[in-house]
Amino acid sequence: MTLHDDQAINKSGRVYLDNFCLKHNIPLLKSRHVNNQDVIEAIKQHEIDWLFIIGWSQIAGSEVLNAPKQGVLGMHPTLLPKGRGRAAIPWAILKGLDKTGVTLFKLDTGVDTGPIVDQVEIPLSAKTTASELYELVDEAHIRLMKKVVPALMSNSITLTEQDDSKATEWPGRKPEDGRIDPKGNVQDAERLVRAVTRPYPGAFIDINGRRFVIWQAEVKSESTTNAGFQFEDGWLEFVEFDEMEIPSI
Repeated sequence: MTLHDDQAINKSGRVYLDNFCLKHNIPLLKSRHVNNQDVIEAIKQHEIDWLFIIGWSQIAGSEVLNAPKQGVLGMHPTLLPKGRGRAAIPWAILKGLDKTGVTLFKLDTGVDTGPIVDQVEIPLSAKTTASELYELVDEAHIRLMKKVVPALMSNSITLTEQDDSKATEWPGRKPEDGRIDPKGNVQDAERLVRAVTRPYPGAFIDINGRRFVIWQAEVKSESTTNAGFQFEDGWLEFVEFDEMEIPSI
């Protein structure tokens, strides 16, 4: 089951399942919302034990959660209960964490609050970019599925309730949140570049009537090139960037 082709077209990681399903002779249902009746009827018709909802930004309601025999499982790209919410990859870098991960958990009516099935940790460094972390998260999804599916098949999984006292919530982010503060410090600017580089919209700064969208940058003690910006505490060198007119509002 997936969204219609005209939905979520600008979402990072958007994929189309038609060719895969055609190749493997898998029926494909497209629906505009996870809580629509056609979705619920399909779950019941196929007598699903466990339903996986992965990479789907719409929140499943109680009718969907109760439709499978055993329940609904979801993936979240943090080590829950930390990092509930959205924009998990950018926030992990912006917060300077030394590790993050992926959590497989049973969905309930809350947002990322259900009991945990298992987790995979991902170490982070001071140089990790969103592009790199995005790939590591994809790989962690695969490792976690391979690890957990046999336990699901043998009905031997153990659910661990989340400790709400350790929970944190991360808000969603918009392209405008990639604006670099020229009065800030160079380390924060470099971290923002790494956090919102591809597949995200990118960090940007306006200089002399031009907008620079920066995909890769390095911190230098002094200017080494014309492409960059001088902060009070250092020079941010633009290694990969796009230059354009400042968009009109």
